[in-house]
Amino acid sequence: QATEDRIYKMWEESGAFKADVTSKKEPFTISMPPPNATGQLHLGHAVMLAIEDILIRTARMQGKEVLWLPGTDHAAIATESVVIKKIQQEEKMRDPRATLGREEVLRRIADFVEDSRGTIRGQVRKMGASCDWSRERYTMEPTLNRCVNEVFTKMYKDELMYRGHRIVNWDPKMQT
Repeated sequence: QATEDRIYKMWEESGAFKADVTSKKEPFTISMPPPNATGQLHLGHAVMLAIEDILIRTARMQGKEVLWLPGTDHAAIATESVVIKKIQQEEKMRDPRATLGREEVLRRIADFVEDSRGTIRGQVRKMGASCDWSRERYTMEPTLNRCVNEVFTKMYKDELMYRGHRIVNWDPKMQT
């Protein structure tokens, strides 16, 4: 265990996983499908990471300029559900939203997400994934939100999506 941690740290510090934006080499990029910040990784994540790492390392050996962009997803409704259930179990609280108020629930969700993201980062590193941690992203970052909004607006203006009347799935328990 100590050897793995030491070697991975050495890899990171050497810059072996960082892409050079000024490189003239053929680029090869994978954006890690961001795991939800709802807890820990599972076997499906491990398989995905192994396959992507094989592709990334192969591209490096082929002389390409490689970027594997890591990140996590806030998974808003799923994360809220996990945190609400946790509060209900640990604090014997029937309706945390009503008892604690919106701001406190949001603060606890943010704390949970940050802890969970730390766990996920550690698990991805333990698998030896050769991603560029200096560029890690989180789906709730303001810059990513701005990008999503810009692309959404462009797709709407290009008539690639439209507004219409549809049945909406409603969760009466979560009120979502």
